[in-house]
Amino acid sequence: MDEPVTEMSTAECWEFLRRQELGRLAFRLVDEVHLVPVNYAVDHDPVTDRRTILFRTAEGSKLLGVVMHGDVALEADELVDEHAASVVVRGRAWLLDEHEAHRADTLPLRPWVPTPRYGVVEIDPVEVTGRRFALDRPWRHMLPG
Repeated sequence: MDEPVTEMSTAECWEFLRRQELGRLAFRLVDEVHLVPVNYAVDHDPVTDRRTILFRTAEGSKLLGVVMHGDVALEADELVDEHAASVVVRGRAWLLDEHEAHRADTLPLRPWVPTPRYGVVEIDPVEVTGRRFALDRPWRHMLPG
């Protein structure tokens, strides 16, 4: 990586998202913006080449926000040594009905916390962008450990 910041192609962004499991979901609830961690999986239909993001949720603010206002953003990132990457998916989210929600059963998508999460939300991306960063952290010697 010669440049400190490089743009990722759409294909690189989807491959990155497929390898990750944890992201942060930004959604609007009434007049507030919320940001919460979610574990997710990429659903890829090889026939249509359509890619979406699925996550499970229980009743609560996340589900209410998606139902009331489906515009969301999901961000996943990674930090390894002196390199970082970040991908942002902006799109529309909705709660899948029972007939569609079964798609989540074929993906590596299980709740990380052992609580019931019966709702399956799908994010249909409008925009997927990502960047890689070569980090220069001269203060690192000051960190504990």
